[in-house]
Amino acid sequence: MSDWLPETPRTLAFPTAAYVTLAGADWLASASPHPDEMHTLWATRPSAPSVLPCGTAFDVINAPALFGRRMVDRLWSAGPGSGPVAAHRGRILLFAAPGTAQRLPALLIWEEWAAAVPPLLCHGSGDAVTVPPLHPRHRGAGDAPRDAAPFPPAEDPSAVSASRWLVAPDVRDPWLPGPDVLLWACVRAARSLAGPGRESAAQHPVSALTPG
Repeated sequence: MSDWLPETPRTLAFPTAAYVTLAGADWLASASPHPDEMHTLWATRPSAPSVLPCGTAFDVINAPALFGRRMVDRLWSAGPGSGPVAAHRGRILLFAAPGTAQRLPALLIWEEWAAAVPPLLCHGSGDAVTVPPLHPRHRGAGDAPRDAAPFPPAEDPSAVSASRWLVAPDVRDPWLPGPDVLLWACVRAARSLAGPGRESAAQHPVSALTPG
């Protein structure tokens, strides 16, 4: 691992936790101006998605499913890991440090691989996002295990509209990647789509990819 990458309190084994812990729910609720009301909502409707504002507890980088999967894979295989990650309506939501939604697009402008990065939706102050239920739906006897893989198969029709946690919040103050880390993940994902031979060049520190 490059020595520029920040330390992370979590292991680098890719997590597959599918549900939010009580501490994680406290963190999610802290994004709302009325956290007690969020807890009440979750207690009465545990299987329903909810809407939370961005810009205080977190920003969200919203990526197309394939590209987002590659970003998360690179973050865990060669980077510091990720913050919470969710799948919603065929897209990947990466929870990031507040301010990331404003800075990441500006950093991408200066990156030579920006054209290979698909349009990202960056949700920050003034925006809101739909987050999955705290717990996954109850699985029927004939259903396949939901935790067999961190991502649903691309050909799975239910994956298009599924709303679920891929890396669920599990602590009160989770580590969240900032714009430099997510820029690095974008570059790695873009180069991996161009071919493995060109991805190796993306292993340099983010400071070498961005202007001083």
